[in-house]
Amino acid sequence: MPGVGGSPLPALPYRFTGLCRLIAGLLTALGHDRADVLGISWGGGVAQHFAAVRGSRCRRLVLVSTATGALMVPARPAVLRRMVTPRRYLDQGYLRSVAPVLYGGSAREDPDRVAAFMHGHSRVGSPYGYLYQLAAGAGWTSLPFLPLLRQRTLIVSGDDDPLIPLANARLMNALIPRSRLHVYHGGHLGLVTEAAELAPVVSRFLGEPDD
Repeated sequence: MPGVGGSPLPALPYRFTGLCRLIAGLLTALGHDRADVLGISWGGGVAQHFAAVRGSRCRRLVLVSTATGALMVPARPAVLRRMVTPRRYLDQGYLRSVAPVLYGGSAREDPDRVAAFMHGHSRVGSPYGYLYQLAAGAGWTSLPFLPLLRQRTLIVSGDDDPLIPLANARLMNALIPRSRLHVYHGGHLGLVTEAAELAPVVSRFLGEPDD
């Protein structure tokens, strides 16, 4: 995202619509008319928005550990208050202590492994970049347009995700016409920590023949 990692900080805050314009421009620059779009957590919101406003450029949609934005089944307050700061990206010891509460799944038994994943060669970037990222989705919800999505959609959710309760995946599955739900035993970071199990699920879905 702009202002995160090695990407330069934009002059002004942005919204999801601006991010979708940026993604479409990236596809054009790379010479692709369409792409399969996968979004995890906050990125799942961007993916839903892209599928709605740039539908001709999104072939299939994969939504992992994500929800419908401001109108969703929320996490517990004890979880949410730890999300307003980027400290977990800056302090590996702090992340190790909060990983079980934030991410669930295998983070409960092996927080050291999750901390190593999250801090492997990562650069947070400017503090403003994180704030811009949070502000981009403030007040946004996908609920009004989910029934209008026409892409075949795979929704992947863990049964022990403190950040995004499983009820959110079930709601999206009910609202998106051509969607299916895959529930795995694990937490918020399952696509990383349980990659051997989940990557084939995503691969099979993307490899299915088009209608």
